[in-house]
Amino acid sequence: MAKKVAVLLSGCGVYDGSEIYEAVLTLLRLDQSGAEYQCIAPNDEMMHVINHATGEEMSESRNMLVEAARLARGNVQDLAEAKQESFDALILPGGFGAAKNLCDFAVKGSEMSVRPDVLSFVRSFHQAEKPVGLMCIAPVMMPVIFGKGVKCTIGTDPDVADEIRTMGGDHQDRGVDDVCIDPVNKLVSTPAYMLATGMHEASKGIFTLVDEILSMIKK
Repeated sequence: MAKKVAVLLSGCGVYDGSEIYEAVLTLLRLDQSGAEYQCIAPNDEMMHVINHATGEEMSESRNMLVEAARLARGNVQDLAEAKQESFDALILPGGFGAAKNLCDFAVKGSEMSVRPDVLSFVRSFHQAEKPVGLMCIAPVMMPVIFGKGVKCTIGTDPDVADEIRTMGGDHQDRGVDDVCIDPVNKLVSTPAYMLATGMHEASKGIFTLVDEILSMIKK
């Protein structure tokens, strides 16, 4: 039986949703590895909408689930209906949506909170001893979700690393092609586009993260 992985998205687009290349590279590696995947997103409004051509905020609202459907070719599940029991592992791509929509780190820094439905869903994998992978900026949520002392990386940004340490996380500097593994908690993180200058660079760490997550699944 194929391993099945949930991929939690936060919209579509690096500045206000999920980072598209990170999401696609994750899905590509899962497919190459013979794993099944299901994209999931909260059915709620995004924090704001950014014009990706200009970088300016737009006077409109968009829905995370609807936008995530662009990445998933329509096959996206409402987070409210998703059950941890249906999956073997969970992966969270980055993009500013992870820091704006799944939590409020972009606004509150180390005083952040995670959306209750996201917190409950991600934490349920940890409680079931199932592996979880997070990339780019998404690992800022790890101390809040998994507890103090959790090992993680967002790369080498000293300011973000300090915020993670303030929240009780054990941040480890890693290169774009590397991952940070917390074997006790079955967690894997990688910098991805926190450091990557192109897809080829980003793919190295992302592919390794996916491989490590799949290797941790009990079958």
